[in-house]
Amino acid sequence: MSPQIEVQLIAVVVAVAAALPGTFLVLRRLALVSDAISHAILPGIVVAFFLVESLSSPVLLIAAAMTGLLTVVLIELLGQTRLLKEDASIALVFPALFSVGVLLISRYAGGVHLDVDAVLLGELAFAPFDRLVVAGHDLGAKALWSMTAILLLNVVLISVLYKELKLATLDREQAAVLGFAPATVHYLLMGCVSITAVGAFQAVGSILVVALMIAPPAAAYLLSDRLSVVLILGGVLGAASGVGGYWLARGIDGSIAGSMAVVAGLVFLGALLFAPQRGLAAQLHRRARQRWSFAERMLLVHLLHHERTPSAAEETAGHTVHRHLRWSERFTAEVIRRAEAGELLRREAGLLQLTERGRQIAQRALLELDERDGLGELGGRDRRRRAGRTIPGGAVEE
Repeated sequence: MSPQIEVQLIAVVVAVAAALPGTFLVLRRLALVSDAISHAILPGIVVAFFLVESLSSPVLLIAAAMTGLLTVVLIELLGQTRLLKEDASIALVFPALFSVGVLLISRYAGGVHLDVDAVLLGELAFAPFDRLVVAGHDLGAKALWSMTAILLLNVVLISVLYKELKLATLDREQAAVLGFAPATVHYLLMGCVSITAVGAFQAVGSILVVALMIAPPAAAYLLSDRLSVVLILGGVLGAASGVGGYWLARGIDGSIAGSMAVVAGLVFLGALLFAPQRGLAAQLHRRARQRWSFAERMLLVHLLHHERTPSAAEETAGHTVHRHLRWSERFTAEVIRRAEAGELLRREAGLLQLTERGRQIAQRALLELDERDGLGELGGRDRRRRAGRTIPGGAVEE
């Protein structure tokens, strides 16, 4: 297998492995915890290295996972005091643990290839040079095997505890009532996050793994409301970020890990702007549509209100109605055009006349205004009398 293919496979596996637990962090509003864990596990790695004197030992992975759990426990304990909010607890715990790791490296590991830059940034391009050789057989890059194992662990954990994770994420109190032990589920998830973070150190570094753990799931969350779909989409978007980041780095001759994070950010930006329901473009379109719809209803209510009054000729004239509604002429002309296109009104001798459909919409709008304003039966009857029409559900005699 060529190094180019191996690098892309490692990028995909790392991104998918990070996106799976990251989905639950996003849904639980614990995105900052991933950043805290990815930094706070540094002292665990350093201490484990002092004990085994090897960067490839699985003891480092275990120590990092335990330190990650310690981070979560400390954050939870500070939060339970009710003296600090969760963000403040995170901001206190992870810098303290991370600084301990930095001090240990600078004081006792100065001559060892365990520097802060390597831990924070990582370099995916070097991963294929660290080979897994068994009985003289080259089985491929160690990073590919280790991250594949972590990906399988994440898949198994989420598959086995899917119902518990889902309920504990959406309704922690109900999960506790049903005996699902949400605290245990929480710590298992955080252990999974810790293992994934340390496993991705050599590939993308602790800072950039946060981007891969949060950005693809956040983008997937904007695209769907179903947890199963969000999990799958998060993995797919993460994989696309990995491959796209590789080719971006190759094109600009830059860092592969950094390019992966940039592509992941662009994927999220695309979802933020263009997601069908939650995207900013969809929201702007929905607000504009609601604005025109509300203006149409107000015009219809105005016409209904003055339909049989002595001032009907003045109030419903197409060229003067904007003054009574206090709208601009241009805006009023567009509202009238839209209402005519929807067959809600028609012009007769220069006057705006309601169609039967427009009258029904105006009557329903009056009822909604009655209910919203809390006018009660008397206020509703008075308004309907002034409208000069019988409204279904509340007949009024003239």
